[in-house]
Amino acid sequence: MSFTALSTAAAGLKTTQAAIGVVSQNIANVGTAGYVKRTLDTVAQGVGNSGVAIGTIGRILDDAALKQLRLETSGSSYTSMMADVRTQLDKLYGTPGTTTALDGVMNDFTLALQTLAADPTSAPARSTVVSAASNLASKIGTIADGVQSLRTATENQLSNDTTTASGLLSSIAALNTKIAATNDDSAKADLLDQRDQTINSLSGYLDVQTSPQRDGTVTVITASGVTLVDRGAAASLSFDGRGTLTPDSTYSTDPAKRGVGTITATTPGGAKIDLVASNAIRSGSLAAGIELRDTVLPQAQRQLDDLAAGLSRSLSDKSAMGTAASTSVGDGFDIDLTGLSAGNAIRISLKDASGTQRNLILMPSNKSPAATVNPADTSDPSATIVPITVTSDPTSISTAIANALGSTFAVTAQTGIGAGGVRILAKTGSGAPAIQGISASVTQSGSPTDVQNGQTQIPLFIDSNGKGSLYTGSFDGGSQLTGFAQRITVNPTVVAKTDTLVKSSTSTQTSDATRPQYFYDALTSASRTFSAASGIGGISAPYTSSVQDFTQRIIDAQGAAAATAQNLDEGQGIALATAQSRFASSSGVSIDEEMSKLVELQTAYSANARVLTAARDMMDTLLRI
Repeated sequence: MSFTALSTAAAGLKTTQAAIGVVSQNIANVGTAGYVKRTLDTVAQGVGNSGVAIGTIGRILDDAALKQLRLETSGSSYTSMMADVRTQLDKLYGTPGTTTALDGVMNDFTLALQTLAADPTSAPARSTVVSAASNLASKIGTIADGVQSLRTATENQLSNDTTTASGLLSSIAALNTKIAATNDDSAKADLLDQRDQTINSLSGYLDVQTSPQRDGTVTVITASGVTLVDRGAAASLSFDGRGTLTPDSTYSTDPAKRGVGTITATTPGGAKIDLVASNAIRSGSLAAGIELRDTVLPQAQRQLDDLAAGLSRSLSDKSAMGTAASTSVGDGFDIDLTGLSAGNAIRISLKDASGTQRNLILMPSNKSPAATVNPADTSDPSATIVPITVTSDPTSISTAIANALGSTFAVTAQTGIGAGGVRILAKTGSGAPAIQGISASVTQSGSPTDVQNGQTQIPLFIDSNGKGSLYTGSFDGGSQLTGFAQRITVNPTVVAKTDTLVKSSTSTQTSDATRPQYFYDALTSASRTFSAASGIGGISAPYTSSVQDFTQRIIDAQGAAAATAQNLDEGQGIALATAQSRFASSSGVSIDEEMSKLVELQTAYSANARVLTAARDMMDTLLRI
């Protein structure tokens, strides 16, 4: 009996000593990032299970809490980057209402025009208009340059994050290999901690999920199902960054057309997956970077391009509206398109027999065949876009329109309403849709120097594209709209002859307020249609307002977006803190709990030691008999 007690006490002493070691390790690692609380499992042994033996060292891990922690980590990285960049973007526009903000500079320009309209003979007032116009063009360009700088910084951040994420994948695969080959429980627990911490770090860059394997390894996949790590094999991630980005730098699935970098995953077998094209990354800093670079910041650029285009064309273009016409051939409209230039879109509203209404945009081009047009670069991407070729011959307009519309429409020249007059009729009985209306915005000057053209409109703002050309919205050399915010400048002809702000011809009186008053009204009260791609007023619908109102709406939209991003980030921060707390409460080390266990184990150790002492004394007594 004494031998049994001796054996049991010795086993208990050994087991208790091992448990004290585990508890001591837990206490020593309080606050260590990634450390998961350890426990020691014991095994009953001996006759009647009277003894005890050391089992295995395990980790107290709440899989659900760990999964939630990784999910919230990805979300927090996403919202943090979005809030940071959107805040920087909002600051580019200045504090609304201040003289240096975009709306303040616009207001200064319209005020200068109003002052000139009140006193057209004032040379200082004319100089103030030119100065205010230059400041406005410069402000728009400066903001647009800032937008592209943010895009370039985001491109560089994507490159750095991709490299870091690829390194983490390699580390996970290496840890998988070590875990599968390790038999020591304590060492394996340390490796498991390292691997979990590495996966947690990876989740900050992209959304990942894990699938445990029987050998202790894990498979890491994206939420969209792309396998990144399979046991000891990891995919490598690469990013082919393009350096400094411009407004023309856009993403495309066609490598020959792509102007920005993409993230490519190369599997151990050599297969390559474009993670951007496949939409495989949906959260984390990489997802935020892709969205900012390819959606958020290009939309900000488009808003500025639309503003610059509206500013220029509101002063240089004349609105041509069709007037109803009806003949024995059919019903339609007459419209004067004299001076139609490449890019001066002709908009035709049609309604078919079923009552369905659609818009048709005829886009003039000086090329043959006509330049192709991306619908996203027009004011209405839902419209049917038909490029047409026109020449300096006014009759070419009616011919081009007739060829575009087909035989169900009758298109003829109407020189009685102007050199470029056109009559467009839907032929009766042809099945052609009814024409609801026709309009166009026609540039009135033939060149930047044509500022005394007898019209109230002049090209006060032009395109400094190396040639100092008119801005007409042309697509002949690519979209003239793209990047126009960086190129808009005040017409040097007007700067040199400020009296042209008043005199529409050599015979115009210097006291004639017609032209400056027109400029003021064109910016503050006349309505223009801005593209749906700008995102102002809706995601997929064009927005109609004055140029001044559009300026204010841009600032309001950016400010609201920045505030929303910050609120989302704050909410996500709370969600992340909650997930961290939940994980810590289940898998983290509680110093009070561990100290309590330590006291219990010390008591058990003392009890086992007393049994051994008693057994020893009994043996000594027996041996002395």
